[in-house]
Amino acid sequence: MKWFSRNSVPFFFAVFFCLTILSCESNFKDVQKMGVSEFAPSGDADSINLKYTDSGRITANLISPKMLDYATVEFPYTEFPNGIHLTLYDKNGKETYIDAAYAISHKATNIIDLQGKVKISNQNGDLLETEQLYYDQKNEWFFTEKKFKFTSPKGVSYGEGIDFSKDFKKVNSQKISGEVQSE
Repeated sequence: MKWFSRNSVPFFFAVFFCLTILSCESNFKDVQKMGVSEFAPSGDADSINLKYTDSGRITANLISPKMLDYATVEFPYTEFPNGIHLTLYDKNGKETYIDAAYAISHKATNIIDLQGKVKISNQNGDLLETEQLYYDQKNEWFFTEKKFKFTSPKGVSYGEGIDFSKDFKKVNSQKISGEVQSE
């Protein structure tokens, strides 16, 4: 009995070639994975309650169910994938409240990007609602180009594009409509 004949040689080469290609495919994928760096947070915290102070005075209180810190990447940032509740305190103790479904704080620019059902309110009864709002921490200034609804004791207004101080004392709005009582 003959195991192989002259006609079976091409068959064996074809099988050998296919096996070689399949094994190389597996190794190639492993090599590709080695070149990819893992993008993982350098810090991960659950149920956080952070208080920020300046000269012994609390200036902000941040509460979030999840915080991911990416301090070791080229452009460091902190992410709050499950939302935040932030209370800002001015020098007189007046409070501004901010809620968002998602937030990301960019360390180099000190800008916080708030997204998803963003609400900002104060003790005077002012309430701004929008889908995205930026907060410039250094200048204590909010801004967005998105549509918004602003409710105050004087009435309700709607618009697209607004920027304002954290205490709502200075407000610049664009494309505004609604009914507001004048003083």
